[in-house]
Amino acid sequence: MKRISIVFLLSFVMSGFLFAQSKPEVKFNKNVHDYGSVKEEVEVALSEFEFTNTGKTPVVIQRVITSCGCTTPSYTREPVLPGKKGKVKVAYNTIHRPGTFRKNVRVYTNVPDTVYTLTIKGSVIPMKR
Repeated sequence: MKRISIVFLLSFVMSGFLFAQSKPEVKFNKNVHDYGSVKEEVEVALSEFEFTNTGKTPVVIQRVITSCGCTTPSYTREPVLPGKKGKVKVAYNTIHRPGTFRKNVRVYTNVPDTVYTLTIKGSVIPMKR
């Protein structure tokens, strides 16, 4: 009986250590990028979202999903160590897309139960033909 109590107590203490482990945390420098007015002939409008790992464990971007095929993401592929910075870059194709736009980019990381939503917006001025 004493042995079972000791095993139970040790497992309880160990589980406390596991739950006390800190999780990664991400802080983006901005969540929205406003291009303003962009000429259609620019072809590709670029933006960059920088983030800092403010947690105590490495951050890994698992995937980045855009709301349409006109938007192409690229991002830091290697783990971002605590205190270091990473980037999510977004390219918006302006060809044949005159008018205003607002697109979302969802960033999935190893931060539990968190999806980061970044937004790009602006207005494409049509090409004079």
